[in-house]
Amino acid sequence: MSRILLFNKPYGVICQFSRDGMHPTLADYIAVPDVYPAGRLDTDSEGLLLLTDDGKLQHHITDPKHKLPKTYWAQVEGVPDEAALERLRRGVLLKDGMTLPAEAQLKDEPVGLWQRDPPVRFRKDIPTSWLQLTIREGRNRQVRRMTAAAGFPTLRLIRYAIGDWTLDGIAPGQWSSKTA
Repeated sequence: MSRILLFNKPYGVICQFSRDGMHPTLADYIAVPDVYPAGRLDTDSEGLLLLTDDGKLQHHITDPKHKLPKTYWAQVEGVPDEAALERLRRGVLLKDGMTLPAEAQLKDEPVGLWQRDPPVRFRKDIPTSWLQLTIREGRNRQVRRMTAAAGFPTLRLIRYAIGDWTLDGIAPGQWSSKTA
């Protein structure tokens, strides 16, 4: 039986166990031997990170050929109109090529959303809104680059789900264990 940990990675934590001397690491939150991250989240992104003790499962989760859906909540600057959402749905041209189509929709601020430390910058003259984006690839900083290309820079990014695994019931800095 494979072990899977679902970790709600806080802002500022790096997705490795070895210390870099500047940031908190997974070792500050997870004292479980022989589990390794299946993918990563940037230091300035939050949310679901899967860890497992099964190399084959880790490969399946991260290998782009499986196109495992990853769902993100993005707080963006401005309020995207239907044309901007449709652009995300069709795919966006980035410097490293065209993205696959994404599922994109406006959403209300997530219920029970925790405060981020430090908080997102607030500008009274520029509204913000929330998007739910589901992608099936994992390029470097992809969601941030996609929203920026559509004209709506990401201020806060939370990965909510990978496949059928979600953040539901997991507080920031906490994890739950599953078997696969």
